[in-house]
Amino acid sequence: MQVFRGFHHPGLASACALTIGNFDGVHRGHQAMLALLTNEARHRGLASCVMTFEPHPRDYFAARAGQPEAAPPRIGTLRDKLSELERCGVDQVVVLRFDQRFAAQAPQAFIDDVLLAGVRARYVLVGDDFRFGARRAGDYAMLDAAGQRQGFDVARMMSYEVHGLRVSSSAVREALAQGDMARTAALLGRPYGISGHVVHGRKLGRELGFRTLNLRFTHPRPAAMGIFVVRVHGLADAPLRGVASLGVRPTVEDAGRVLLETHCLEWPALLGPEAGYGRVLKVELLHKLHDERKYDSLDALRAGIAQDRADALAWFATNETRR
Repeated sequence: MQVFRGFHHPGLASACALTIGNFDGVHRGHQAMLALLTNEARHRGLASCVMTFEPHPRDYFAARAGQPEAAPPRIGTLRDKLSELERCGVDQVVVLRFDQRFAAQAPQAFIDDVLLAGVRARYVLVGDDFRFGARRAGDYAMLDAAGQRQGFDVARMMSYEVHGLRVSSSAVREALAQGDMARTAALLGRPYGISGHVVHGRKLGRELGFRTLNLRFTHPRPAAMGIFVVRVHGLADAPLRGVASLGVRPTVEDAGRVLLETHCLEWPALLGPEAGYGRVLKVELLHKLHDERKYDSLDALRAGIAQDRADALAWFATNETRR
């Protein structure tokens, strides 16, 4: 899969089947849309293309209004979004910066300059609530009429439901906020996971007797926060069991920087103590133990981590056989 920042690149396909959206979480509704897109692209002899945005448009408008807290929490990082889009068989992704200039485009300018001149779309698939252009003035009827005039096909996919419930990024955020990881996995079609490079931290975990592998969550407001039972991929041939903290570390820092700190319950001796740094890991959050806590002292923090470790071992003993 090719990834382009913007659409002024010679490597873009000469014509494409396109869908447009934020794709936060790449949930089962997104996956159904992408399956339809790739099927249409194959039958038409076109490249399948996803147009997505960074930052999220609602991040932009919330910041512009001076209310960043009004933006939705983020389900996944851009890295995770791109990884899932590749798993869905997409040929190319165009990541557009959503800024004042982009937000001010008239709907027809978006069609002319972005869809046609920019990515050279010949087929455009959108969701049932798709809006575009300044003040969200463009809708499906306008896009469909433009397609008939200007020679590209337009299709709309209605809501995707699981057990009678509409699958949406909002539903995934709600499940994550409630710590319901089983419902989150049902909406995503997979366990919820976060990936990234292992970075150096303050090494406090070592001092406390619980070394951790630290991944940055690049958005300041993750949809999930707290202490979780996890499974770690990328360190050994088989996934490792662990317990992790996702949040701002209120006992030792609370600086607003979001980290996923993972303690593996068994550390393979062959890896050595420094083997995790620089690796790209994926950490699946399987079960929430509790929200973040601010402990009164480092001794209390050490006791809290020991209890979380014991609770994670108990959860695995009850819920899973070791893979």
